[in-house]
Amino acid sequence: MKRHVFFAELIGTMILVASIIGSGMMATTLTDNGGVQLVIAMLGTVLALALIIATLGPISGAHFNPVVSLIAFVTKKINAKTALFMILTQIAGAILGAIIANVMYGHSPLERATHERTGSALFISEIVATAGLLFIILAMTNVDKSNGLFWAVPAWIGSAYFFTSSTAFANPAVTLARAFSDSFAGIALSSVGLFVLAQIIGAFVGLGASHLVVKRNSQ
Repeated sequence: MKRHVFFAELIGTMILVASIIGSGMMATTLTDNGGVQLVIAMLGTVLALALIIATLGPISGAHFNPVVSLIAFVTKKINAKTALFMILTQIAGAILGAIIANVMYGHSPLERATHERTGSALFISEIVATAGLLFIILAMTNVDKSNGLFWAVPAWIGSAYFFTSSTAFANPAVTLARAFSDSFAGIALSSVGLFVLAQIIGAFVGLGASHLVVKRNSQ
């Protein structure tokens, strides 16, 4: 796979994380109202997500997410080497995004987040958020509607910000990077493993659900 694909994944994931963390920091600067903060953070995230999918999707497929690349490998859309390099690139881009957001708001480049996010409710929320994400991606690509992902994926994430108790991390690279920002969007490193496990489970749930839809459509 050509290196421009990996640069697209690096840059896209970097922008995504910078927008998530940066919009959270801006939200807490502007208001003390938790609901308004969440709206600001959501808008900053979904607008950036729509733009990077529309811009970089034709180059790399706009994964920006290790579980998306994992499922692409499982479904034989990419090989193991490509999947590994994409995942490593996404993690690197995510951490760079955290550094950029931290520096833009006068924080240390790398911090240790202190926000503990634990419990079965958050675990289930991450399964649901990630399952929905993968279901949408796979269902739309299977019926050749991938050109609509630039609005469908942000729409799902935006809604899941509000209906899941975890606010829809749904991305292992993003989750890890947010552990390096002690801010509104932060997550304690000790909580990362729980979230990532839930996201992997959710990815396979989404894969299974997409197979059900494809089978029905083909009958």
